[in-house]
Amino acid sequence: MSVSDSVSDIGPDYPVIPQPLRFYDGGVDGAPGEPAIFGSMAQIVLVRCTDGGREQFRMRRRIAYKDRQLGELLVPRETSTFLSDLTSVPALFTWLVPKTGKHLPATLLHDGLIHPLDDTTYTSTRGEIVLRVEADRVLRDAMGDAGTKLIRRWLIWSAVTMATMLDGRGTKWSKVQTWWYRVAVVLTLGVVATLGFWTFLDLIDVARIPNLPWMGDRPWFYELAGGLSGAVVIPLALALLWGPFRIAGAIVGVSIAVLLYVTVALLFITALYQGLEWVMAWMPKKVALVLTGAGTLVVLLVFAAALFMPAPYGR
Repeated sequence: MSVSDSVSDIGPDYPVIPQPLRFYDGGVDGAPGEPAIFGSMAQIVLVRCTDGGREQFRMRRRIAYKDRQLGELLVPRETSTFLSDLTSVPALFTWLVPKTGKHLPATLLHDGLIHPLDDTTYTSTRGEIVLRVEADRVLRDAMGDAGTKLIRRWLIWSAVTMATMLDGRGTKWSKVQTWWYRVAVVLTLGVVATLGFWTFLDLIDVARIPNLPWMGDRPWFYELAGGLSGAVVIPLALALLWGPFRIAGAIVGVSIAVLLYVTVALLFITALYQGLEWVMAWMPKKVALVLTGAGTLVVLLVFAAALFMPAPYGR
């Protein structure tokens, strides 16, 4: 059975209709090896490695994928040297994009396409050279074929596109292009973060802080609406600096602007947790128990005072 018998090839401008049969078992490399067999079920066989304290995974079998434009992609190139951390996403955002899920075959495929780091260009089995930007596009399409929902796959693609623009390796961009993209990304992130913090100060009416023009000195609900509109309009304008990657720039900018306060809250909670873990590991157990009990007592006293203390006069 040929690939064209069951999987239609489509041009570059297409909506991705999930076609899970594009993934199949890539066999085993080396000698003796096993060839890739189209039509077989893709198998993800991982071995957990913790060298250097960092959790990574080695693939025992390869993944094969029939790309619409590049033909068969077979990864990793060498299972003996390939390591992956699955979906590369900061721990703070695993609630939004988990490490595993329907997107895992596609993210492993992408890892294989840009591995090893000193040779990020990959050649498909029919001789097509896959530059890193094209590998990012393959990731997006492959997530669609694997059944990943639309918003999640575009979020992941935008994040890896931003990483590609900052890195520049395996793209064959000129130095001017590479630095233009780097400046565009850094400028977007900096402006969005700065205006996000300024928006918060404006919203809570901090003295001596100039009002943002789209918020002004208005009732809080008007300021909130203005702040949210700015969180969309300004990243969209900055995304124009990203050139052909402006869609990724728009998604990254708006996502960061909207999720900025959630991220700050998660950073605070994470720092508090890590601090407690460090204290508990460093402190003698008896002292830790005494401090825990004292802290609990203080909280109970504050709660009782807040519950039974009369309200201030005039309220």
